[in-house]
Amino acid sequence: MSEGKFFSKKDLLKPRNMLLMYSRGAFPMADETGEIEWYLPETRTVIPLDTFNVPRSLKKFLAQSDFEFRFDEKTIEVIKNCARREPTWISDELIEAYSALQKLGHLHSVEVYQTNNLVGGLYGVTYRSAFFGESMFSLVPQASKCALVKLIERLNEKGFVLLDVQYQTEHLKMFGAKEISFDEYSNLLIESHGKDAVFN
Repeated sequence: MSEGKFFSKKDLLKPRNMLLMYSRGAFPMADETGEIEWYLPETRTVIPLDTFNVPRSLKKFLAQSDFEFRFDEKTIEVIKNCARREPTWISDELIEAYSALQKLGHLHSVEVYQTNNLVGGLYGVTYRSAFFGESMFSLVPQASKCALVKLIERLNEKGFVLLDVQYQTEHLKMFGAKEISFDEYSNLLIESHGKDAVFN
C-alpha cells in the first residue's frame, strides 16, 4: 500500500495513523510470527443497517435469555478474550495499539454478561459514522450473536451509516451480511465520512 512509503509499520500503529488507515478501508492483522500487516481486500463484507436480519430463533432466545448487555466497560478484556484462540491475528502489540486508540474514543465494545460474568462480546473501531467490526467471542451459546444484534441496534439508534465486517462467514450471513465490490464499499465510506456519529 502507498502508505508504506510514508510511514514505517511502527508508525502505522500510532492511534491517529491507525484512524487514517481505517478511514481508507484498511485494517490490521498479525501473522503467526506477530508481524502486523494492513489489508485492503478488493471484496468487502458489510451488514446493511437498514435491511439487517435477526433470525427468528435468535429473537426468541433473546426474549427469554438472562443476558445483560453493556457498552465500553471492559473493551480491552473483550479483545483479550477474542485473542484466546489458536491461531490468532490479535497480537500483544496490536492490543497495545488498540489501547492507545481507545484513549481517543474510537475503540468500542458490546459486552454480554450472565450473572455478572463476561461471557461474550465484540469490539470494533469507529470513524465518523462507520463502525469497523474486528472480532467477537462467546463463552456460552448464542452470546456473540446476541452481541451483534445489540451492536446493530446501537448503530441504528446513533445514526451510523456503515457496519464493515471485513469477510463473509456463515455466522454473519444469517444477519444479512453481503459481499460488495471495493467501489461500492468506497462509496459507503465516503458517505460515512460526511456524517459524525457517537457510539456511546
